[in-house]
Amino acid sequence: MSGLDGTQARTLPVWQAKVRMRVLSKGAGPALIFFHGPWGLHWNPFLDRLAEDFTVHAPEHPGTTPGAPDDISQLDSLWDLILCYDELLEQMGVERAALVGHSFGAMIACELAAAYPRRAGRLALIDPIGLWRDDAPVTNWMMLERSEMPGYIFRDPSGAGARLLFAQHEEEEARVAAQVGLTWAMGSTGKFIWPIPDKGLKKRMHRVKAPTLVLWGAEDRIASPVYAEEFARHLTGARVERVTGTGHAPHLEQPVAVGNLVREFLRSPAGRA
Repeated sequence: MSGLDGTQARTLPVWQAKVRMRVLSKGAGPALIFFHGPWGLHWNPFLDRLAEDFTVHAPEHPGTTPGAPDDISQLDSLWDLILCYDELLEQMGVERAALVGHSFGAMIACELAAAYPRRAGRLALIDPIGLWRDDAPVTNWMMLERSEMPGYIFRDPSGAGARLLFAQHEEEEARVAAQVGLTWAMGSTGKFIWPIPDKGLKKRMHRVKAPTLVLWGAEDRIASPVYAEEFARHLTGARVERVTGTGHAPHLEQPVAVGNLVREFLRSPAGRA
């Protein structure tokens, strides 16, 4: 099925057909898997940028696929979730790909690359969570008021990125549906990370063999930029790039600049998945 944004959508059953996951795909070239953050999947200009060089596949986190909200109840642990994504790649016929993720999705990309090193050709992590420092606690976005979220996620809470993530619909039915979808997406992802988003990733990161790019919004109010160095310390040879003028979602605030950074990294001679 084709979308207005030019994507192709297909829903695949995994986990003994108890979990249905819709995947949006666009582009041509080597496979790239994008793992979205805790606020749901929103096709955006950053993904369009990547689709100029890659076949971008963006799966919806279990429970956020339309018509399948209760499927998330089939997964009890983070390990269940990682296995679920491995099964999804098997279903898609993707053996090895560039893995790109944002926030919660970046943690999942890193976990997948650690559990199955052969899966990751290269790894690009955008403001990932998954580590913890007592002196720089990660903000629990699930405890924020709806009105506070844009200011924590974005450097410019009224910019195009914020409007994409928190679209203001004129019709009441659409507004309610968007709010329910946002709340359910946070709940479906949050069950795997809170109350403390440190599930032992640092003990497994040594297994990541893929060259890695760590991108961080310089004014991130969700996860402090000090975590960029924490990730780099655990990922051998990782390259760190800070994106000025952005918060927790730099790929939405500066899609061209961040898209170019990721494309350059993935297209370099050793970067083809």
